[in-house]
Amino acid sequence: MVFYTGDPHGDVAEIVKFCRQMRLQPADTLVILGDVGANYYLNKRDIYVKEQLDACGPTVLCIHGNHECRPAHVPGYGLQDWSGGQVYAQPEYPHVLFAVDGEVYTLEGRDHLVIGGAYSVDKYYRLMRGFRWWEDEQPDEATKAKVERVLVARGWQVPVVLSHTCPFKYEPVEAFLPGIDQGSVDSSTERWLDTIDDRLTCDAWYCGHWHINKRIGRMHFLFHEFEVMQSHKTQP
Repeated sequence: MVFYTGDPHGDVAEIVKFCRQMRLQPADTLVILGDVGANYYLNKRDIYVKEQLDACGPTVLCIHGNHECRPAHVPGYGLQDWSGGQVYAQPEYPHVLFAVDGEVYTLEGRDHLVIGGAYSVDKYYRLMRGFRWWEDEQPDEATKAKVERVLVARGWQVPVVLSHTCPFKYEPVEAFLPGIDQGSVDSSTERWLDTIDDRLTCDAWYCGHWHINKRIGRMHFLFHEFEVMQSHKTQP
């Protein structure tokens, strides 16, 4: 089975409880839609998160968010093949995998395209207080080009998209943080995702980032809820 959830920010107790209640096994996949919190502090606190996720039952696929270091920059990670694409993994935690943007993974017979990253509206708050922030939190031009090449090769069809943020047109304004000047927010990733959404044929698009549980057509916003992969229409 394949399940989706979003943004635990290092507090994985609900995820562990859910996986154990469902008796999930490594053949099952739990997708966390970014801000996992497993590569944020880059110390023993991260190790605890990865130990909990690795032992909770399923294979955990982590999408890149904007509150974590990319695994390519963390010692101990290496690339390996998995479900038709490549992922980052550490040998100590074989069931905790980190998706590579632009890769397509086949989960339970359904192809999933990954597009991680987003802008941090709390960037300056974190920097002023000495908290971590990463300059490469958003997809760069090379990543965007890779995603578009993949979609061109597929005739702009993919059953499922996994992203951290959402296309601009779907931004949930009710989830905007108070006191943030929206004119200062870098929405370039969301606006680019808009151009993807306008051309794309897909059955479901799952995202996190916004700390809200909401459904708009094929868009699924997830925070602390869990959704199971539905039987969609067609596999291109």
